[in-house]
Amino acid sequence: MFIFILVLSSILLLFILLYFLIKRAVNKRFDDFENGLINKYYEDVDSIYKKMRGWRHDFHNHIQVMKAYLEFKNYDELESYLNNLTEDLIKVDSVIKTGNLMSDAILNTKAAIALSHDIKLNIKASIPENIALSDLELCVIIGNLFDNAIEGALSLKEKEKRFIRVYIRKLNDNLYISFTNSCEGRRKKTQGKFLTTKEGKDHGFGSGRIDAIVKKYSAFINRQSEEGAFAVELMFPLVLSSNPQF
Repeated sequence: MFIFILVLSSILLLFILLYFLIKRAVNKRFDDFENGLINKYYEDVDSIYKKMRGWRHDFHNHIQVMKAYLEFKNYDELESYLNNLTEDLIKVDSVIKTGNLMSDAILNTKAAIALSHDIKLNIKASIPENIALSDLELCVIIGNLFDNAIEGALSLKEKEKRFIRVYIRKLNDNLYISFTNSCEGRRKKTQGKFLTTKEGKDHGFGSGRIDAIVKKYSAFINRQSEEGAFAVELMFPLVLSSNPQF
């Protein structure tokens, strides 16, 4: 009887040890994944701001070039030069500023990707300074929602039907986040969760991390699929509750 109890206790301890080892490995993978995202977004937004400063710095040179085209009556070359400048200026002017550097990085990076795939964008975002969510958590939420929205919009072969709408603002005592995108048909569900077409080792990480953050802050999340559109809404309290669920 004693030997049986000893063996049973050893097996139980082994399972407990395995549980904590697996949990630590998964958490490390999450951390590596998220830190990689943060570094990439900061680099991308820094590149955008440098481009903006560079365009302004070169403004005088652009004027001189256009004067030269006019002087020699090279109107075709002038028109082509102006068209190129206009495209470049649109990219500079479209820089999104929310009041939060991390969110700026994510939104501008993802917006550039979406535009390169002919996805129409409508982004209105303003984030207050003091919020319960950390920059890392904002990175996870906004980045993954935008990735999913791009994935959904790209499922449409007709480019003219592709769109993404983003709305982020303070709503009463909450931070309201909404992403809506066009998609092909309706998103399918399995075991109460919407399916994704993403592949690779990080498959499924995004939605799981969002759900974990929602649970931590006792926040609200609603995912809704309709014919030709998919929407996600979240509401996070601006002030951290006294008993967050870690």
